[in-house]
Amino acid sequence: MTEKQEKIIQAALQLFAQEGYNATSTSKVAKHAGVSEGLIFRHFKNKEGLLQAILNFGADKLKEIIVDIVLEADPEKVIRKAIELPASVDKSEYDFWKLQYKLKWELEINHDEKMEPLHMALSNAFRKLNYKSPDLEASLIVLYIDGIASSMLKASNLDAESLIQFLCEKYKV
Repeated sequence: MTEKQEKIIQAALQLFAQEGYNATSTSKVAKHAGVSEGLIFRHFKNKEGLLQAILNFGADKLKEIIVDIVLEADPEKVIRKAIELPASVDKSEYDFWKLQYKLKWELEINHDEKMEPLHMALSNAFRKLNYKSPDLEASLIVLYIDGIASSMLKASNLDAESLIQFLCEKYKV
């Protein structure tokens, strides 16, 4: 990817996260990136292509984040790492993750399939630990992660660290 393409993606990411996808024009993205609008169309064809590039980048980023969990053999570590996942995200990446959450609602984009490897790793971990309903436990952890991450990104007054610690204690991991 060229430096200008990266500038365009970063500008789009920031504007889509702050103002919403529908409210952001390609001309605004171009101005924010310091490039011509034509360059956006040359590299990404249209606004939807630009969004798709960001979503592809997001899928790759998510894979990077969960690979350590998915490859972990110790079931207790799988569960602990999954619970601690929201706290592992650097604050400098919050705009990117805010956009992911915003798109879930604004464009009704579903990311369930992207979380499937994590869900499977958790299900296997709970199965190894002889939980009665390993798939439901895995779904519950994924929902906890989603809720905690959402609260952290919104800068709510939820004490995420205490909640993460509580969940680790609850699951004895």
